[in-house]
Amino acid sequence: MTFPKGTVILECGKLLQRGTPKTKVKTDKKGKPIKDRKGNIVTEIVRDKKGKIVYEPYRIKVLNTIDFKKSMKYNPFAYIRNEKDILKLVTALIANTKGEGKSGEDFWEKAEILLYTALIGYIYYEAPEEEQNMNTLVEMINAMEVREDDETFKNPVDLMFDALEEKNPEHFAVRQYKKYKLAAGKTAKSILISCGARLAPFDIKELRELMSYDELELDKVGDRKTALFVIISDTDDSFNFIAALMYSQLFNLLCDKADNEYGGRLPVHVRCLLDEFANIGKIPKFDKLIATIRSREISACIILQAQSQLKVIYKDNAETVVGNCDTTLFLGGKEKTTLKEISENLGKETIDMYNNSITKGNSPSYGQNFQKLGKELMSVDELSVMDGSKCILQLRGVRPFFSNKYDITKHPNYKYLADYDKKNTFNIEHYLSTNLKVKDNDVFDVYEIDNDDEE
Repeated sequence: MTFPKGTVILECGKLLQRGTPKTKVKTDKKGKPIKDRKGNIVTEIVRDKKGKIVYEPYRIKVLNTIDFKKSMKYNPFAYIRNEKDILKLVTALIANTKGEGKSGEDFWEKAEILLYTALIGYIYYEAPEEEQNMNTLVEMINAMEVREDDETFKNPVDLMFDALEEKNPEHFAVRQYKKYKLAAGKTAKSILISCGARLAPFDIKELRELMSYDELELDKVGDRKTALFVIISDTDDSFNFIAALMYSQLFNLLCDKADNEYGGRLPVHVRCLLDEFANIGKIPKFDKLIATIRSREISACIILQAQSQLKVIYKDNAETVVGNCDTTLFLGGKEKTTLKEISENLGKETIDMYNNSITKGNSPSYGQNFQKLGKELMSVDELSVMDGSKCILQLRGVRPFFSNKYDITKHPNYKYLADYDKKNTFNIEHYLSTNLKVKDNDVFDVYEIDNDDEE
């Protein structure tokens, strides 16, 4: 779930910690699953020995790009499995960060891709696990000194790749780095300047700490009940590229896992509520992803202030993204492009037109005219002044209908939200705290280690 400001987790975090009633498959006396008349497997709620319902809590994960101290750690390198994942990570990084190189020239961007791919490949295959992160990538670029007047000069990174080439000339990282090294000294210096500008946010200590290791466990989201909250700023997009990187890896991980481990469908449906979708950044190949993830038990709910926002990011592919959404919910708005499209999708209604005509004079006449005409079900001006308590739902295969918005206070679980009682407010700092609270009856194993044992 993506949302700005971070209020949703405060309101419903405790409810998710409580979880949903645990269920199990109902079986007959022979232990075979019982099916209903439609062939669906029947489940029943699990109860303890006292007859109380057993609840299955959600694992709560938080990625906060506004306040890094209230966020779990996220390390993109933790989800690299092969060369393809390296290329996907670099593509997402380039698409969501703005360098200060020579804009408008594709050469500089491709040269950056070669360098990033080579360095990340080296880090993934050769660096120790604790150094496999964005911090190491930035430090390697910082160490890449270039001397325009001395083409034979080798910086520390050059020496590292020379040693790797001696050991394995066909290494993936070596092959990419040799292509980058085809650039002359002045060109290489320009490439490094562009890389430094692109990765400038990582000069912030808190961001380096945020991405030093991983706690999100994105590869387990489809295995168990998990609530992942992604908090982004709706006023400053400086760090929104982190969310775009995360979503790009999440979709790829879940699709691969569904295909390779679960026969095409995840055991737990993953629903992505993407509020402020236009502010997340560009997820590479999202127009293709949204068309294929549904069959793998993954769905994406795109939430926008106006549909025109989608066209700014995804250009001509925006219509493909919208076309792959089976449901459209219009809550109201005034953006003309969106209103016009909604009005056209609603279609027309048939109206009767009745005209009377009277001609006065020496020979007066009287006439009547009946016509059947088509009129927009709701015109643009009617949509723009639609009552705030109403909404329009368009579902594929069903005629759109006008409805009241749901009153959340009538939901049976509303009493567990912070909006109902402030005591239900979720404490993020307490949840993320690693301080161990020891109780009087806790039992521990104590080990005494001296210097000789350490050696």
